[in-house]
Amino acid sequence: MAILTVSNLSVSFAERVLFDNISFALEKGDKAGLIGANGTGKTTLFRVITGQLEQTSGGVSKEKDLRLGYMEQFSCSVSGRTVYTELLSVFETLIAAEKHLSEIISKMESGDHSEKLIEEEMQLREKFERDGGLTYVSRTKSALVGLGFGQAQFDMPVENLSGGQRSKLALAKLLLSGSDILLLDEPTNHLDISAVNWLESFIKDYRGTVLVISHDRYFLDKVTDKTIEIEHGKSRMYIGSYSQFIEKKKKILAEERAHYEQQMKEIRRIEGIVEQQKRWGVAHNFITAASKQKQADKLKEELVAPEAELETINFSFTPKCDTGEDVLIVEDLEKSFEDKHIFSNVNIHLRKGERVFILGENGCGKTTLLKIIQKMYPADGGSVYLGANVETGYFDQVQSGLDLKKTALDQVWDTFPYLTETKVRTALGRFLFKGDDVFRPIAQMSGGERSRIALLILMLRGANFLLLDEPTNHLDALFREQLEQTLAAYSGTMLIVSHDRYFINKLADRVLVLGENGVTEYLGNYDYYLEKTNASFNKDIFASAKQPEAPEKEKKRNEYFRRKEERSQLAKAKTRLKRCEESIAEAEAQIAQTQELLSGEEAQTSYEKLMEYTEKLDKLNASLEALYEEWEEAAQAVEE
Repeated sequence: MAILTVSNLSVSFAERVLFDNISFALEKGDKAGLIGANGTGKTTLFRVITGQLEQTSGGVSKEKDLRLGYMEQFSCSVSGRTVYTELLSVFETLIAAEKHLSEIISKMESGDHSEKLIEEEMQLREKFERDGGLTYVSRTKSALVGLGFGQAQFDMPVENLSGGQRSKLALAKLLLSGSDILLLDEPTNHLDISAVNWLESFIKDYRGTVLVISHDRYFLDKVTDKTIEIEHGKSRMYIGSYSQFIEKKKKILAEERAHYEQQMKEIRRIEGIVEQQKRWGVAHNFITAASKQKQADKLKEELVAPEAELETINFSFTPKCDTGEDVLIVEDLEKSFEDKHIFSNVNIHLRKGERVFILGENGCGKTTLLKIIQKMYPADGGSVYLGANVETGYFDQVQSGLDLKKTALDQVWDTFPYLTETKVRTALGRFLFKGDDVFRPIAQMSGGERSRIALLILMLRGANFLLLDEPTNHLDALFREQLEQTLAAYSGTMLIVSHDRYFINKLADRVLVLGENGVTEYLGNYDYYLEKTNASFNKDIFASAKQPEAPEKEKKRNEYFRRKEERSQLAKAKTRLKRCEESIAEAEAQIAQTQELLSGEEAQTSYEKLMEYTEKLDKLNASLEALYEEWEEAAQAVEE
């Protein structure tokens, strides 16, 4: 049964229809990916579902008392809380219940053993444990460590966090909020690979429903079992992960095109008969022609033209010249910034045509390494050698080389002044900058549009050694796939920094993991690297979240829980004893009532009634015997 239903939803702004007739339903436990090109309205759809934005038409229906969680609802406080206490605030209800429970236990320890207090303690404890009261502290620590917060950062004031760290903390609050449905909008942003792996594990184990917007195709493959695509303003739901959706969509589109072509062929055949019948000009021929024309008109009414495929970037990287066999040799490279050691003992050897990816935790120096190779930063030690005829092309993930005051046309033309305006505009058109788009200032462009300009400039350089720093950032899935195809056909050499595991799997010959003391090499793609490292990150994360306690503190903690358990068992035994006594009294009353019926006139005159009351009395006596046995067990437990 659906717990969230979106029906014929439409949103328009002025004369622009963002999307029209969006419909889908999610059931409890569904993990669905919401995909579509940039600008199709995915985030807007989330805002409509949460009630932050009103739709133009259609509706959203939710199950009664549904708890819906969205990132914006869990923004971080700056009221002096630490990272740990900010996340712990998600469990305010459990914290209050734990405090109340402690107060009741204190009363019981002071000698108050009233049945009312014992019953209250038992009910509160059962609810506390059922709601996760015994694990909320460990879950808080695990979430923080899993999302990349070190133990030293637990006590850091929230106001001292960077924008990315605040986003991670807000994500942690959302994940632990206990919502029935999680709406996740690009949740892997600001996360390194180990944190994304933790998030994948969390979502797979999460019992609620998840609807996630993401361009991370590997992530979608890991966590989703349904895919909802928004295209041409409409939606279509597919059963399966992202990769399964791609295969199913290809098949469906091929079938739709084949059906359309078959219908068009049939219409042309019938209309040919109509023309032929009209030329013969006999009365019965006109009747036949009219009948056939009706048949053709009906087919035209039912005809559904397949949607046009979305426009894609059309480009290729072609080196102007070849390199020698050795493209890059890095020996014993080291780098520090002031007192912070970044890395040392870095050794890399790239040969012609290789596609090598660099992985590593955030802050390990991946971008710094690329900039040293580009001679944008000096090294503190070691050497960098570029081989014969090597011409580098560098893609900066923040596009710092773009002048935000310039238009797209001016940026490209000023970089390549020897090109004609026609050639520049043709090149921009291949990257989907058409008409007046070329005159828009770069400052007004989205991250994806800026990335496309940077890629265009890179293409026009004709470099034979590409150094790419997170090239798929800001690109939607369609453009990422186009970039993958283009780079797969590139004959030069590539050294790429990326968190996009799907992208790595498609292209990598080798994976280099950068650490403080050098690089570790894996001769394969991301899945090979994962296999060789044994995918132990989740175990490590959860283990690190449970810090060993001091022996004395551990002893006191264990004693406290032992005493709590004893009190709980005693309270349960007393309650069980009381309930047994009530059940015995009720059973004895029913037995007395049945015995009266057996002695009555009805039982004496009716054999059927006599047998009915006798059978009932036997069952009541057997039940009473069992109750006496249960009472004895409960009484013994209370005495002990």
